[in-house]
Amino acid sequence: MFSLKPLRHRTARTARTAAVGVLAAAACATVLSGSAGAIVNGSDSTESYPFMAVVPESAPDQGVLDANCGASLIDKQWVLTAAHCVQGEGLKLDGTVRIGSDHRKSGGTVRKIDRTFVHPGYVNGDNKAANKDDIALIRLDRPVTQKPIRIAEQAGRPGTPTRLLGFGTTVDTEFAFPDRLQQLNTRRGAESECAPGYADRTRLCTISTVPHAMACFGDSGGPQIRKGRDGRWELIGVTSGPGAPDVPCSQGPGLYTSAPAYAQWIHTTMRTRG
Repeated sequence: MFSLKPLRHRTARTARTAAVGVLAAAACATVLSGSAGAIVNGSDSTESYPFMAVVPESAPDQGVLDANCGASLIDKQWVLTAAHCVQGEGLKLDGTVRIGSDHRKSGGTVRKIDRTFVHPGYVNGDNKAANKDDIALIRLDRPVTQKPIRIAEQAGRPGTPTRLLGFGTTVDTEFAFPDRLQQLNTRRGAESECAPGYADRTRLCTISTVPHAMACFGDSGGPQIRKGRDGRWELIGVTSGPGAPDVPCSQGPGLYTSAPAYAQWIHTTMRTRG
């Protein structure tokens, strides 16, 4: 649910197209990912992330034919993403998920989507406010061999070093999706570092440690990770949208749905719907 204000100078049709890509809120749904996604001013991935997943999407009615959202493999047959990436007017899922590749359209393992489960409390802020309960599960038709990422027990205190991953646009005002997976070093922000009413216990304010950088259109649903005590990556957040209204992606902050806050819903859904 990334703001479209930075695209204000573009044509009405382009703005509508951007909205759909952002409809998946912040980088999902085909061009989605707006303030937290292929990551503006990020860098090529420096290591393997077998849990990273990409969900191809489009919005044909708006002329958007090649977009995507991110996701995280949290079980051999389940990926976690943003609700706005799987539910939205005009949004069309490709019907597949690519897991474990550092390239947007090749490598890794491709599985068909069996079913999707959107959190029952999900509300799209429609670029005027933060999304609520912006989280969803995708059940794959068959298990994969890639190693899932575990969900952290806690998101960590403000200041905790984190990292964002995504295939979202690398340019604030354009839909320029990279072939190579992008990463960006960030930190947990205090609630006060996002706009009033945006961050809370379930929505993590995220601040880039690199100037003029943040997730953007197409990064929605992707992971925010941190190192656990054993040195392994843990999942703490799901890319949801910008952390303030009317701010270009690169100006930040970003807003992430807290995976630990929804751990019970996640595990209950997988257990009862698996």
